[in-house]
Amino acid sequence: MPESSPPKPIDARGLLRELHERFEVFSNYSPLAIGIDRQVLGVLPQLEKKALRLAMRTHTISTRYLKEMEKASQRLNLDASPAGEVSEESRAHASGLLRERFKKQQEQRKESERAARVAQAAAHAEQVRIEKLSQLANKFGRKGR
Repeated sequence: MPESSPPKPIDARGLLRELHERFEVFSNYSPLAIGIDRQVLGVLPQLEKKALRLAMRTHTISTRYLKEMEKASQRLNLDASPAGEVSEESRAHASGLLRERFKKQQEQRKESERAARVAQAAAHAEQVRIEKLSQLANKFGRKGR
């Protein structure tokens, strides 16, 4: 029985880099036409659908893409021709995702700052403890002579 090799891992980031190099709508983070995956597969039929789906997901949830969606009025085809308007619902969705993302980043920053303050206070308390122990050792060390 022939050994089957393990499935090759999907390199969605590599594919996304290729899409950015080949297509201006990707490199500009332009709002993409609904169904643009079919256009990509028409040009690059050798692509695995799963890899393309992962690459597209990575692209469309990027902060830069969401910022473009938030302010855009037109979606674009692969050749950068107009493919319909960006709906108000799509703009609102992009705005909501960005708000959530920035809020989460701000909360993480605050938590990191708080953790740093706690660590700094603990280090200071340890330094004070060491100094007091040293003072006690010096004080009682002299009396014992």
